[in-house]
Amino acid sequence: MILKLPPSFGGRVALAFVATVVMVGVVGLAFRDRFSSSLQLTDAAQADDVAVPDPNSVRAISISVVPAARREVVERLSVTGTLVAREEIMVGAEIDGFRITDILVEEGDRVSKGQVLARLSRDTLETLLAQNTATAAKARAAIAQQKAALQQAMAEQTEAESSVERARTLIKTGATSQEMLDARERAAKVAAAQVAAAEESITASEAESAQIRANRDEIDVRIDRTDIRAPESGIVSARSARIGAIGLASNPEPLFRIVKDGAIDLEAEVPESALPRVTLGQPVAVTPAGFNEPVQASVRLIGAKVDPTSRLAHVAVALPDDERLRPGAYGRGVIEIARRVGIALPQASLQFTPEGVFVFVVENDIVRRRAVTTGLKGDGYVEILQGVTEGDSVVAKAGGFLREGDRVTPIPLTSQEKEGV
Repeated sequence: MILKLPPSFGGRVALAFVATVVMVGVVGLAFRDRFSSSLQLTDAAQADDVAVPDPNSVRAISISVVPAARREVVERLSVTGTLVAREEIMVGAEIDGFRITDILVEEGDRVSKGQVLARLSRDTLETLLAQNTATAAKARAAIAQQKAALQQAMAEQTEAESSVERARTLIKTGATSQEMLDARERAAKVAAAQVAAAEESITASEAESAQIRANRDEIDVRIDRTDIRAPESGIVSARSARIGAIGLASNPEPLFRIVKDGAIDLEAEVPESALPRVTLGQPVAVTPAGFNEPVQASVRLIGAKVDPTSRLAHVAVALPDDERLRPGAYGRGVIEIARRVGIALPQASLQFTPEGVFVFVVENDIVRRRAVTTGLKGDGYVEILQGVTEGDSVVAKAGGFLREGDRVTPIPLTSQEKEGV
């Protein structure tokens, strides 16, 4: 089957085809002209020399700098610890079996040496003292009687010796007999023996009297010990004495605890790495718990060994006499390890690397890297022993973006900015 189209349809198709071809040609010409222009511009650009920017014409980075200046650097070490009594005295009863009748002090009281803290019952001792007084009086009376008897015996001895002398004279003339002389000589010997016996009695009585006096002294000592006294001046830190309790010298728990002279220390621990720089007498600012301001103290004792587990050493800091201080309280201390005047820089201006410490110094707007040797560190500053001189401009906050030879525009820090570095 053959499809026949009308003649008018073929004409319309031919006209449409011609219009399409014309449009494509116009678009192609336009694209060719634009592409040719681009090629001409590219060729011109390649033909001309490329302009290289001048490094001096590049805008420099603005960098804050601080001058290396002399200042006092104080290196400090922070420690913590507990307040303790430097020397605590244990006070107890020195005699056994006596009841506590009076307590005269309380915890926190300041006492002086020899002050009575408590009293024990002394009724039994006062009875013994009265008996001793009576016995001593009796002994003195006996000694007096024996001394009188001695005088009598000595008189009889003198009389007997005189009779012997007379008998010896008479026997020469025959006025008396030998028997009479012998009798008088025996009487003289008896009198001498009586004198010796009287003297021995007196010696024995005097010894007994001395024993009685010794017993009295012992009673006096025991009576005196019923007054429990403070052996040293200080502050009563604890009291376990109770009215009616029996005082025992063997009791391990003391009746009173006294902080000698009221001296209190801060017991702190220092790392072994810092221990060699801690010395006796170094100033320490201690802030006990509850204090608004620190108190000025000093290092009194440095431990002789380092704990092998914690690697810390014991340090005792002597605190001033202050009635607000209490043993057992927590305290913070700052030990002034060293103080020196020298060239110093803010710690933020230092760069720390495995190879050492360095800073960036700006010379004629060019960054230079310098290795430095550091000393003391404190209050945000580091002492510089070597590497920079006074007046050098150092980058305040050394950043990792800076390199040797960079061109920068240095800007000095203001006073407020220096405090914040």
